[in-house]
Amino acid sequence: QVQLVESGGGLVQAGGSLRLSCAASGRTFSSYAMGWFRQAPGKEREFVAVIDWSGGATLYADSVKGRFTISRDNAKNTVYLQMNSLKPEDTAVYLCAAGTLSRLRIVRGDYWGQGTQVTVSS
Repeated sequence: QVQLVESGGGLVQAGGSLRLSCAASGRTFSSYAMGWFRQAPGKEREFVAVIDWSGGATLYADSVKGRFTISRDNAKNTVYLQMNSLKPEDTAVYLCAAGTLSRLRIVRGDYWGQGTQVTVSS
């Protein structure tokens, strides 16, 4: 069992930056790939970024490539999402999830956090 808690969301102006954190409980954190996802009101949950268990492989949605960076610290059981050059269309609830790399890419996670709100004003 893995429990995930996101933090770091907030209100930021367009062009600004935020760093999200996802803290995991459980000793098996390092065995999971981790992903970030987002869901805007009235829209489906969408894939943002994923990182493999070692941190050696990452994938990004085209909409965030070059602006967002996913990373992890297995010693701290934490995965991060650094978001730069934020746009109003990035506004959403951001959630992290644990699972396998292939399933996370299609928005299928074994464990999910509750999410943190990110609002980007124009």
